[in-house]
Amino acid sequence: MATINLTRGEFLKRIADIENSPNQWKYLGSRPALVDFYAPWCGPCKSLLPKLDELAKEYEGKVDIYKVNVESEQQLADEFGIRSIPTLLFIPMEGLPQTRLGAMQKEQLREVFDRMAKS
Repeated sequence: MATINLTRGEFLKRIADIENSPNQWKYLGSRPALVDFYAPWCGPCKSLLPKLDELAKEYEGKVDIYKVNVESEQQLADEFGIRSIPTLLFIPMEGLPQTRLGAMQKEQLREVFDRMAKS
């Protein structure tokens, strides 16, 4: 399985209904997730994509990996205050999501995914 492209509408159904519950985070997924906010012209974003695709296969059934194109989904990017790309939103099953700015190495991502998959 590769990374999954998300529109704002799909985000509202799969991740969190921030439209009807803007002040309360309630994750809708069935396993931990990562949302990569990216742009197609972004060099660091391009270098991150193959790593995320590989990890999506490796962690299939354990961690869901999504991507949101900030150019086509500007409203969603604005709602999350995305000002720098790539921005990674790590979503555990419980608690609030954590944001990380910039690309990460594959091993760093693997460490986070391992922690998320165990919780």
